[in-house]
Amino acid sequence: MTTGPLAGLRVVELTGLGPAPFAAMLLADLGADVLRVDRPGARPPTPAARHDLLARGRRSVAVDLKDPDGAELVRRLAERADVLLEGFRPGVTERLGIGPQECLARNPRLVYGRMTGWGQDGPLAATAGHDLGYIAVTGVLHAIGRAGGPPQVPLNLVGDFGGGAMYLVVGVLAALLEARGSGRGQVVDAAIVDGTAHLATMVLGMLAGGVWRDTRGVNLLDSGVPWYDVHETADGRHLAVAALEPQFYAELVDRLGLADRAPDRADADPEVLRGLVADAIRRRTRDEWVEVFAGSDACVAPVLSFAEARDHPQLAARQTYLERDGVVQPAPAPRFSRTPATLDRPPSRAGEHTRAALADWGISDVDALLTAGTVVQAPDDRAPDERAG
Repeated sequence: MTTGPLAGLRVVELTGLGPAPFAAMLLADLGADVLRVDRPGARPPTPAARHDLLARGRRSVAVDLKDPDGAELVRRLAERADVLLEGFRPGVTERLGIGPQECLARNPRLVYGRMTGWGQDGPLAATAGHDLGYIAVTGVLHAIGRAGGPPQVPLNLVGDFGGGAMYLVVGVLAALLEARGSGRGQVVDAAIVDGTAHLATMVLGMLAGGVWRDTRGVNLLDSGVPWYDVHETADGRHLAVAALEPQFYAELVDRLGLADRAPDRADADPEVLRGLVADAIRRRTRDEWVEVFAGSDACVAPVLSFAEARDHPQLAARQTYLERDGVVQPAPAPRFSRTPATLDRPPSRAGEHTRAALADWGISDVDALLTAGTVVQAPDDRAPDERAG
């Protein structure tokens, strides 16, 4: 039984790529009943469906959206939903007859969440793009990297998931809250360029105030100082050092054995100090330094791989990573004291739940839709070890 704080919320997800599925996954993690609308025959991006973690937590129906009856089915589902999510280029859902105008006409309280890279308007709105290009034009990619080196690619965490999916979820939840008073839904236009720029608010304030330079690797938080940087250890691994405050820095240099040699950082040449810190850290292995800094306030942490992270004592204690259906994956976040979120459904295959889910959503003519080919019930062609759950 779903117990998360969004239990009872009904969401229709028109399946796309990257940030929109992540937003739907997050809503499902928190208890919403999210119904994925997939293309018939769609294949997961991973060799086995159970590894497609962005598809976890919700059921899938396969619908031919180019069939007028398929579009009508989406409109019928929208009548029964609180939220609809889509991640297509601007104008696609309008051409299919399932855009905001059609869906809000059926359900005036509907929150229609739209996820794009460039936004719903502007000169680039209709053009293709991906995470890296979106964060490039915001100034954020330019800021990430070391002095004298090229910009560094931060996976697609900053754009797709940070500036995109999370802002879509915030926008949807805000619109739902507003609708409780007004009785009216609305369209949420979540653009990765907007969200990524918004994430950089603090840095832009520092830039305006003259305490940040618009150059990579020369500032407080971008590897410009040795007490907030990543340093190599004797075994070729790394320590993350984040001793920003003076008392934490004092603890750092003391445990590094530099208390008598490290100059006051306010007056020191940063590169001289960097050499002292780097040389000291290279004298021991990463795990030896973990023992040295255990229990301290020096703000030093080992740089762990994904394979190692699950066993870190803090993450293990909180069960930050869980194993479900043979796959290690992040637990739902954040935590709730009274309505805890749970992982109650493994990733779904396209059309896996077409018959049962549509019936549960009050669609009475499922058999007719199946016979016409408007919707498809996928056969259970999974390997035996994937059928559990």
